[in-house]
Amino acid sequence: MTAVAAAPRAATGTPWGAVSIVLVGAFMAILDSFIVIVAGPAIQADLGTSGGELQWILAGYQLTYAVFLITGGRLGDLRGRRRAFIEGMTLFTLASVACALSQTAAVLIVARLVEGLGAALMLPQVYASITVMVREKDRHRAFGYLGVAMGLATIGGQLAGGLLIGADLLGSGWRSVFWINVPIGLAAILLAAWYLPESRAALARRLDLAGVAVLSLALFLLAFPLIQGEQAGWPWWTWVSLAASCLAFAVFGRVERRVGQRGGDPLLKLSLFRTRSFSVGIVLVFTIYTFITSYYLVLSLALQDGLGMSALEAGLVYTPAAVTFFSFSMLAGRLAPRYGRRVLEVGAIVVAIGYASTVIVLTVGPAFSPAVVIPTLMLQSVGGGLLITPSLSAVLARIDPGDAGTASGVLSTAQQVGGALGVAMIGVVFFASYGPASSERAAAGHALAMSSVCTCVIACAAAVLVYLLPARPPAPADPGE
Repeated sequence: MTAVAAAPRAATGTPWGAVSIVLVGAFMAILDSFIVIVAGPAIQADLGTSGGELQWILAGYQLTYAVFLITGGRLGDLRGRRRAFIEGMTLFTLASVACALSQTAAVLIVARLVEGLGAALMLPQVYASITVMVREKDRHRAFGYLGVAMGLATIGGQLAGGLLIGADLLGSGWRSVFWINVPIGLAAILLAAWYLPESRAALARRLDLAGVAVLSLALFLLAFPLIQGEQAGWPWWTWVSLAASCLAFAVFGRVERRVGQRGGDPLLKLSLFRTRSFSVGIVLVFTIYTFITSYYLVLSLALQDGLGMSALEAGLVYTPAAVTFFSFSMLAGRLAPRYGRRVLEVGAIVVAIGYASTVIVLTVGPAFSPAVVIPTLMLQSVGGGLLITPSLSAVLARIDPGDAGTASGVLSTAQQVGGALGVAMIGVVFFASYGPASSERAAAGHALAMSSVCTCVIACAAAVLVYLLPARPPAPADPGE
């Protein structure tokens, strides 16, 4: 089902060197969503940006990233996944240079939009390449490594940003959060060109431009108000945009059906959603990222605004949770092939208990402090490590390798849009709960507790979805053999 071009790879076994190269792309794409948050105040002070311009600097990347992920995945199916990965990494790296050299807010905004396009082309190839080139028996392990890379990028982004800005390497200040992408990106491009095997969908013909246009519009109408709505105070246009996105998705479904009926090559094969592991898994991943991403953002606000901690100090609070997440993600990769869905079941329950424990200690325990929340964060990370990494593998487990790029684009979109929705929802809860109190510490603790209630409810919904996944893994199949 897939055509594999000549490229250096082992004749047998999983090419772990190639896997590590694409993991670098995943880490960079996710990291850039978080590392820039810490740089916001320094950017505003240096470039004299308005609040609206700073918002676009932070959100522009996420917008183009979310809108073009499915298209990026399909381009990998058509043009070759190694080629698409290299092109995406090149665009991402060049845009990072433009960000670092920006002297005005307008230039930085445009560069961030282009950077998001590079990430949208690059990230789906990570999932697709793992699905195609990794043997079935090693795939849980490979997705375990992917989950670790993405989780550490999510948790460690603000810590890395604080360290880089604090170090002020060569007087670069906030620009260092973009310069750091350049040597890593160049190394990844060169290594991918040599070691990453090429693959593409054997029967793919050409890009469905009508589908690209309608889907991009639908995702824009959905993502834009989710990203901008909370800061704008949820004016009328945000609700109109969300309603219009539903109509646009319906039109997209009709367009894709007609393309398929004419014997064409649709951007997204709707038949993918007939596979229960894929359709349920996409909703599960969407739900997981609704609470995972947003929770660390409100926690950072609680630590910095409520306790007066610096970005670096707040980042250090995440360190024990990051180590725990890493350890249990690696464990999940070893347990999932043997115990299957049970690993996700345990992970989902432990995540929910972790958020519930945060609510309890913040409402009936001592005053809000790092010492109070670090143990509950570690408990959340135990569950997160057991839940996130196997869920990524479960979504793509029964997908034909020829559709790996498209399916990966859908998966990446679910992560990004889920994260945007979570930030919007839990952000509303956090700021609505951050009311008058005896002290900033008490106000922040109360707001974090209410946010934890919200995330606990969503985590419980994720636990229900886990039980809807197929109980047994698919029959072993070795891609590429």
